[in-house]
Amino acid sequence: MPMTAQDQSQPHNAPQRTSFPKDRIRVVLLESVHQRGVDLLAREGFDVACVPGSPSPEDLRSLLAEAHLIGVRSKTTLTEELIAGAPRLLGIGCFCIGTNQVDLGAARRLGIPVFNSPFSNTRSVAELTIAEAVCLMRRAFEKSSQMHAGRWFKSASGSREVRGRTLGIVGYGHIGAQVSVLAEAMGMRVIFYDVLPKLPLGNARPCDSLHELLAESDIVTLHVPSTPLTRGMIGARELASMRKGSHLINNARGEVVDVSALAEALRSGHLAGAAVDVFPEEPRSSGDPFDCELRGLENVILTPHIGGSTAEAQEAIAEDVATKLVRFMNVGTTTAAVNVPQVELPMQETDAGRPHRVLHFHKNVPGVLGQIHAITTELGANISGEYLRTQDELGYVVLDVSPTDSAQLLSRLREIPETVRVRVLW
Repeated sequence: MPMTAQDQSQPHNAPQRTSFPKDRIRVVLLESVHQRGVDLLAREGFDVACVPGSPSPEDLRSLLAEAHLIGVRSKTTLTEELIAGAPRLLGIGCFCIGTNQVDLGAARRLGIPVFNSPFSNTRSVAELTIAEAVCLMRRAFEKSSQMHAGRWFKSASGSREVRGRTLGIVGYGHIGAQVSVLAEAMGMRVIFYDVLPKLPLGNARPCDSLHELLAESDIVTLHVPSTPLTRGMIGARELASMRKGSHLINNARGEVVDVSALAEALRSGHLAGAAVDVFPEEPRSSGDPFDCELRGLENVILTPHIGGSTAEAQEAIAEDVATKLVRFMNVGTTTAAVNVPQVELPMQETDAGRPHRVLHFHKNVPGVLGQIHAITTELGANISGEYLRTQDELGYVVLDVSPTDSAQLLSRLREIPETVRVRVLW
């Protein structure tokens, strides 16, 4: 079983210390996480290391071997093998919207919570989508490319206003809903399709099927997560269902659209344009070579996965995720974790009794809580607070206990066969 924070920090001659010294908590932040997140974690006294870009699997394995917390963005993949090879890892922060780059099940089975920031860059993606809709309808990117090439083609042919046009939104979540509001403010008619019932905003109208939305829209914009249901959801058949001369925007996930089919629909003239910010395969670092079948096509806007990359969004994401990691390390709170039971905890009391907080991840089977209670009773510890939640195969119980010999308590709790991970705070 991986060593706990207390295991690694407890000197034999100082049994009163139960919390891992903060300056020995190693935080590794990859892919140029915004300085706001770095500052928040460093202010807590943690040892913070920043790595630009996404490291190779070999370098990532070395970084994980020493990390208690790791922060990634969209380019770094944390597989089951990598997570299992990180004996000190206590938490993972995804400094972005999605978490599909992390094996959530593997992390959960080891009692490692994963935190993300699903809403902090909502406005940034929505604004880019609206900007792309205008540029596509005006063929602005195509005209700009011609001008850069030294050619002057002043013409209104194929250039239209977005006012009065129909915008079809696939995925009416936080981003899709904001796109809806902005589009209506510009005079667009908005329809949407979602697999879950959603309350329309303004005059937006839900569609009964994806096919209905595709057939009615002048512009289709995608705002769905990467799931088995959405992967490849826009292929040759769906593109053929779209209006001739319509446009497609994908600021969601690269796996959602069949890029080859999209390129063919553009070459044939069935689609008048497209804007794509995400791709099935993306370079690992800035400056790396990029190739795609959409390169060189007229009225196609290609951007390097920057939908949420504004200064405001990146700062908000960094603050959100870093705060969640700090609260987990200092208090034990797992609220907003995407893969483990969510437990909201108060700050610890600091009276003379020096209460300890026991954080215990365990297999979700009957009898574990009884064993924990029996151990605390045998050791003469009083439980002043208890918090418990379960999710799938994992349970998370937090006990505030006093007084007790923390080293002996930890030793006994680790002996419970169902224990996954245990840590003590004071």
